Amino acid sequence: MGIKDIKTLENWLWDAACTIRGPVDAPKYKDYILPLIFVKRLSDVFEDELKAHAKEFGDREAAEQIIEDDPDLVRVYLPEEARWEHLAKTSTNVGEALTDAVRAIVRHNDKLSGVIDIVDFNATTAGQRIISDDQLKALIQVLNKYRLGLNDVEPDILGRAYEYLLRKFAEGSGQSAGEFYTPKEVAILMGHMLDPEPGMTVYDPCVGSAGLLVKTFLRFIEKYDARKNTHTEWIHCYGQEQQPSTYALAKMNLFLHDMDGEIKLGDSMRRPAFLDSDTSLRKFDLVTANPMWNQDFDQAIYENDPYGRFGYGFAPGNTADWAWVQHMYHSLNSKGKMAVVLDTGAVSRGSGNTGKNKERDIRKEFVDCDLVEAVILLPENLFYNTTAPGIIMVINNAKKKKDKILLINASKHFEKGRPKNFLSEKHIKEVSGLYLKWKEKEGTSKIIEKDEAAQNDYNLSPSRYVQQNGNDQTLPPQDAVVLLREAEEENDLADKHLKRTLEKLGL
Repeated sequence: MGIKDIKTLENWLWDAACTIRGPVDAPKYKDYILPLIFVKRLSDVFEDELKAHAKEFGDREAAEQIIEDDPDLVRVYLPEEARWEHLAKTSTNVGEALTDAVRAIVRHNDKLSGVIDIVDFNATTAGQRIISDDQLKALIQVLNKYRLGLNDVEPDILGRAYEYLLRKFAEGSGQSAGEFYTPKEVAILMGHMLDPEPGMTVYDPCVGSAGLLVKTFLRFIEKYDARKNTHTEWIHCYGQEQQPSTYALAKMNLFLHDMDGEIKLGDSMRRPAFLDSDTSLRKFDLVTANPMWNQDFDQAIYENDPYGRFGYGFAPGNTADWAWVQHMYHSLNSKGKMAVVLDTGAVSRGSGNTGKNKERDIRKEFVDCDLVEAVILLPENLFYNTTAPGIIMVINNAKKKKDKILLINASKHFEKGRPKNFLSEKHIKEVSGLYLKWKEKEGTSKIIEKDEAAQNDYNLSPSRYVQQNGNDQTLPPQDAVVLLREAEEENDLADKHLKRTLEKLGL
């Protein structure tokens, strides 16, 4: 039986999650359930393709042999012991059978290595099975209720349900959720703002579970009806993720959405995977990302960078926001555009201070070079790892409105939710519409000259220019800490310089 609506699919998949509630912490649900959903999809699609080839080659047995000899005839080849029909009938040693199945799939499909074989369904802790065979059997039986074949469920619906589960897992994950999940509505908003065109390349250097790439892709599909228009060249997606388990989620997410994409494992800041040469990053049409905010990076990363990414200045050691911005900027081609989610302090910290300030000075370079196109202030309590609001900054190498910056204060554009607030479809359309149509709206958006930003010491916080109910401009404590740490760094440098000078003088 197939599924034609998203709600049925969501309820079914959540029922599956509930079969292992209790023995497994909520953040780890995804490690067990999502690979099985993935295997179910692979198996049902393989069965569909096998039946089609059986008609072509005369019978099933002949098709089986021909496909085994030439696995490229199918999307993913599954040996018999890894097919869902076999797994659904397994009654003993279920955990071992599932682990053997995913490893068998990987042996026949190198591209899935590190994607579905990262969890041991037979694993124990303190001598006890993490998930018993009975619980795994119950999980398999729930998943066995519906088919996920080519004609049973649209890739977009299956992908949306998969992301629904990611959101559910994020709600139970607390602080760790932000490492793999950007709220769907924020990702949709960014996809609308990036406004992808046919044939474009899209890159996310800290891809997480690939939500931003997926939503950019779905915006393209919607805009050009690309599932039906066979003459439209699809966009091509690329991402890098340093956490192996999250890398696996991203690979599965792209596959389930039937996307053209490439995800690589590794640390983009220290070892970027997409290169044109040993000293040059690959260039993309669009870049999108939600890096972890205020990361603490060693200054040696900037000082010894072989790719020339940090020419506008070194970010403070305790907040890498502008290091990520520069990495993304150096990944853009000459007409490229990027949208990045950052802590609100990234667009305001250091402004108004006397003397040098690393973040303010980097912002100055981006504004003076007329690269900043827009800044959008988001509402509070959208993200799973913080209640802070965050901003979206758009940098564009092909700005149509020269020497101007659009500032949107969307802090009141949300619906109350539990545990998190969310952007409604109306809010997404309004905010993206203001950006795409480049419009001012009383109390929401304002267009400023870059000279006005300079007069405000390069403070790009929308709330400074678009007031709503007398917004409090008090510096948040976390931003004050960043400024204090940066002042300490500058003081240490001054002390070292003074010491060297005194030594030269023999004092």
